[in-house]
Amino acid sequence: MSARPAGPAPDDALRGDAAVRPVLRGRLESGELAVTAEISPPRGADPDAVGRQAQALAGWVDAVNITDNQGACARMSSLAGSLLALAAGVEPVMQLTCRDRNRIALQSDLLSAAALGIPNVLLMTGDHPRFGDHPEAKPVFDLDSVQLVWAARTLRDEGLLLSGRKLEPPPSWLIGAVENPCAPPAGFRAARLGKKVAAGAQFAQTQYVFDAAAFTRWMTQVRDLGLDQRCWILAGVGPIRSLRALEHLRSGVPGVQVPDELARRLRGVPAGRVADEGMRACAETIQQLAAVPGVSGIHVMAPGFTRGIPELLVMAGIARRGAVELAAAAAGGGGASGGAGEGTGRRAY
Repeated sequence: MSARPAGPAPDDALRGDAAVRPVLRGRLESGELAVTAEISPPRGADPDAVGRQAQALAGWVDAVNITDNQGACARMSSLAGSLLALAAGVEPVMQLTCRDRNRIALQSDLLSAAALGIPNVLLMTGDHPRFGDHPEAKPVFDLDSVQLVWAARTLRDEGLLLSGRKLEPPPSWLIGAVENPCAPPAGFRAARLGKKVAAGAQFAQTQYVFDAAAFTRWMTQVRDLGLDQRCWILAGVGPIRSLRALEHLRSGVPGVQVPDELARRLRGVPAGRVADEGMRACAETIQQLAAVPGVSGIHVMAPGFTRGIPELLVMAGIARRGAVELAAAAAGGGGASGGAGEGTGRRAY
């Protein structure tokens, strides 16, 4: 798709002597297929935990999401994680949820992100605390995701706080939102994305897509509303690497549809081959989704298996770097295969 979403391009951010340029926006504006991934900040204060994950993805993806206390569990902040990703040479997409902050804190964090050179923000409602590790925590939800997107656009394009006070200078970043194409009611999801686009969302990443046919139907509705001409759509994917993860996705993550055919496929191989079969199935899904008209990119979510993302991109034929480099990294002990790190998260949209 051609460049249409409004808003200024983020300024170059300086880290030491090197300029970190807005790679994601450039990729989207070029019409090439964008690739993003996701990094979970640690449950601890180890800065290298983010750097190691970022370095494993450097050169393979255009940007990495830094999650914001995902699953309503306390972790290092997305702002700190974004700065650590920048320092590791990978462009961040800073997630920001409404769950833990009122409108004052949300605007403060958005301004801080711009001041520190974070070029992309992804704005979402956030899971309720009852789903996390502090179920007794008081939720905030002063704004919802649509209102937060609108607030960010107002900060950037009008230079105004929600109070009406003027900002000098205004912030600058690419504004993103999230959507769940397969959640019921099916006829409502494209219109819901439309509200976020009207509020100011320039790109949207989706929840896991395992049912390419259902996603294609949603994209038909998106195109009928003209939303693909106003917002870049990145389809969310992730490999199912164990039968336990399969059952969690089928019963524990609202709005995720795992087709019976895929479930039978994963159950039909020996236990030691489920992870490999899940990778192959995910690569096939990526190829199908990338061919859907209106899709501008792929967003890969592989909690606990960041190191496997390059291998997955090679399998799907959309890698930025070559399989030879991947093999060399594996020979040196930093390869993408191996390990059984699992985990699949929910998202509140």
